[in-house]
Amino acid sequence: MVTAFSSACVSLVLTSDIIWKTLVKSHVWLPGVVIELEWRCVGRLKKMPKKSKTPSVKRRIADQEQPAVKRSKEEQSDTSPLCFQSPATLFESLIQPMGTDQFFSEYWEKKPLHLQRSDPGTASYYQSLFQLCDLQSLCSQGLEYYRDINVVRCVNGKKKLLNKEGRVKHSVLNKIISQNKATVQYHQPQRFKDELWRIQEKLECFFGALVGSNIYITPEESQGLPPHYDDVEVFILQLEGQKHWRLYNPTVPLAAEYSVQSEDSIGIPTHDIILKAGDLLYFPRGTIHQARTPAGVNCSIHLTLSTYQRMSWGDLLLDVFPSLLCDRSRREVRLREGMPRRLILSSSAGLHTNKRLAASLRSLADQMETGTQELGFTHMKRDFIMNRLPPYCQQQLSSPCMLWMHSDFSVMYICACKHVVCVTAGKSPALEDTVILTFKDHMVITVEPRPQSTDDVTELVVFVLHSLKNQREGHMMGDSCDDQEERSISTGLQFPLSYLQALQQLQLAEQLVVAQLQLPTQEDKLNLALALWSENLLRVL
Repeated sequence: MVTAFSSACVSLVLTSDIIWKTLVKSHVWLPGVVIELEWRCVGRLKKMPKKSKTPSVKRRIADQEQPAVKRSKEEQSDTSPLCFQSPATLFESLIQPMGTDQFFSEYWEKKPLHLQRSDPGTASYYQSLFQLCDLQSLCSQGLEYYRDINVVRCVNGKKKLLNKEGRVKHSVLNKIISQNKATVQYHQPQRFKDELWRIQEKLECFFGALVGSNIYITPEESQGLPPHYDDVEVFILQLEGQKHWRLYNPTVPLAAEYSVQSEDSIGIPTHDIILKAGDLLYFPRGTIHQARTPAGVNCSIHLTLSTYQRMSWGDLLLDVFPSLLCDRSRREVRLREGMPRRLILSSSAGLHTNKRLAASLRSLADQMETGTQELGFTHMKRDFIMNRLPPYCQQQLSSPCMLWMHSDFSVMYICACKHVVCVTAGKSPALEDTVILTFKDHMVITVEPRPQSTDDVTELVVFVLHSLKNQREGHMMGDSCDDQEERSISTGLQFPLSYLQALQQLQLAEQLVVAQLQLPTQEDKLNLALALWSENLLRVL
């Protein structure tokens, strides 16, 4: 059987003895041309099975079959109190019985909220998100101290770190906990727990911001961390046991950084709460807090969901202004005039300089307000899309060199080395086809200077960046500069600036005929559709 990709992509020939070759890179698209192609041999494919009525068929690209992946308990459950129909319905179900509008008008960035739940179904679901037995099984997967696990205890108002070195052994971890009454802080469990991936991926779509998480396991009459405040909006889900929370008025409202506070400087609590299994607690960034497992409670386990780090108006201005001023300077000679001699040697700028700068900023603000000056916050967009979770998928690739095939062979996912490559084998778009963008919440469009341009005049190009190839295992764990640069290249498409209007047209439309794209030639229209389709960002209806 031959599955014909477009001429802009690749043809895959499926026979028992043919080596599969996957197009790993095809990211720079120009009219009629595909450049930077890299082919990689993945392995040999066994003879294709006959079409089955089962939902999917899985084959190992080797000579042995792999048993079907079992669904986790979370995925098997039909009793979840959370609604995953859309990002909005998920958040609404997370904070029920409160409504979303009321939450954002009365509580968001303003004051804490404690939601008490008496529903045993919610408590049971929360408990399923993480249990003590999960920690034992995860230790066998190569967790490391500091990177994955911190063992801490609050002693005399200070955090005492009790970590060992290297990999975490469950028996040793248990010994540290029992001997020191210590708290286990497990970083970013969504990397390994499917239901947390599912929740946080939807929340990232809802907020348009990264959503991290930590699990805290604290024994009876113990406290893990001293009083402190965070630079994130916090949602606490009590999974098991109880936790005594004390919240205090912020010393720095909506703080932009983490800070430990001394007990004698924080005053009396504004909220004194016992959080029980199934309860939810929200508080804004900057809220001083501390928590302790009360007497009579064997163990407390809670999940912290955090978001909106560096997402303020100030952060947006820091992103917008450099490119805005650079663009304005190209067009206005007044901004290119030299500043007064010896200004940088002066002890102060002086009133004349202040007035000159204020006039320039006022003119810029006027143009922004009337909409004649476009804003581009490229760095924030790139940071979000490069670091967020990939779309949740129940049937994951759990090992290298695995091939997943739906029974209709419409989509195949190939794991090549570290990266998951989505190969769309359904109908490729033609001019007469009606198409729709897929994964709209997982893609952004930016206009930036062409990278590595050698021309004297900077050429602007359009990037379509997406998170479909992001690695769940690295979510919120931090990357080196080299890793970030590599991912920024491998997670997007580059187009001429003339394609911008058509891309925006696709973003706004529910569905669209390819021939209606606002591009000058039929070839350009087809090129754009094929490029997006090859990245699994577009499908034919």
